[in-house]
Amino acid sequence: MQHGGLDPEAFGKLIGLLRYVDGDYTDPATFEALRKELNGAQRPAHYLAIPPSLFGKVVEQLASTGCSQGARVIVEKPFGHDLASAQELNRTLQRVFPEAAIFRIDHYLGKRPVNNVVVFRFANAFMEPFWNRNYIESVQITMAEDFGVQGRGAFYDQTGTIRDVIQNHLFQILCNLTMEPPVRVDSETIRDEKVKVLKAIAPIRAEDLVRGQFRGYRQEKGVAPDSNVETFAALRLEVESWRWKGVPFYIRAGKNLPVTSTEVLARFRKPPAMVKDSALVRNHLRFRVSPEMTIAIGATVMSPSEDLKGQMVEMVASRHSRPEEMEAYERVLGDAIAGDAMLFARQDYVEEAWRIVDPVLKAGTPLYDYENGTWGPVEAGQRVSPPGGWHDPAGTDEEDFRLAQAT
Repeated sequence: MQHGGLDPEAFGKLIGLLRYVDGDYTDPATFEALRKELNGAQRPAHYLAIPPSLFGKVVEQLASTGCSQGARVIVEKPFGHDLASAQELNRTLQRVFPEAAIFRIDHYLGKRPVNNVVVFRFANAFMEPFWNRNYIESVQITMAEDFGVQGRGAFYDQTGTIRDVIQNHLFQILCNLTMEPPVRVDSETIRDEKVKVLKAIAPIRAEDLVRGQFRGYRQEKGVAPDSNVETFAALRLEVESWRWKGVPFYIRAGKNLPVTSTEVLARFRKPPAMVKDSALVRNHLRFRVSPEMTIAIGATVMSPSEDLKGQMVEMVASRHSRPEEMEAYERVLGDAIAGDAMLFARQDYVEEAWRIVDPVLKAGTPLYDYENGTWGPVEAGQRVSPPGGWHDPAGTDEEDFRLAQAT
């Protein structure tokens, strides 16, 4: 009832179409039963919401029983644990399914605000003149969560923040921010542009990464008592493209931080103004992805208290999602069933993303403790910090404006 009530007639039709097949992934009889229930379906979609270690067995069984004929396969992240395992996973899937029939779900791409970044960039003529290295000084992306691992210690201790959200979710936001306008609006052309962004990023260096772990993580159920897995990461990278060369991009994500919010802040270079430089505050453009969709522009105006002294103001457009809007998983699963691959990661995208983070993940960089409810270890602010410092998203736009004034 929370999402609009129930249509008895439609629900009755849905129930009549549902089938359940019970069995063992390694037993051919299970997949023979599945083929029988498919009953000649022309374009079935096999959603593998299972451990990646089972992908190979299931895909082989689907092929041997004819269930893969004309079908699509949908797989959940993580797409491997590193570059080598991602390549092996792709080979496993492609032994049976062509790339066009493989849909790698990153539900983050189903979120309306994430895609709104692309629309805002390319549907507004005023964005193009300043959205480049000539005017943008730095860009930072923060994904903060005010909760811990929530009983998923065993999973998280094999993953960590970089693998869990940076290498996939936040790289997708990065690509939406930095990609060139596609020449056609189709899935392959748009995904081509995103892959170009990743190809322009060098592997992250150890000195450009700070990893943290909240106090008490090692006491979580399923976590090794000597775990070296990060629950926080802050990193710096550059997109070596014509548009962005020389502009540093900073990405930060972590658990048990002060708020739950995902936000982008682009700071502009200071202009040669009649107002003295020490009185100028950098202009900024702020995209908030969650908890609400916000676009805000920070500008300097004359302070009422003193002549020619600058004061920061923000022009804010904000919108909360409506109950009737599609959830992210609804959108991506619906697109997969329809065969629309625009919101899905292609093989080359996945492997390029792993190429960027793989070396530093294996480098054994230091791990710093941080207190619950803080913005991560102090080393993040000391070693990997944007010009003007990190912008800490707050719980409301009013608080965000106050914080933006300070930077």
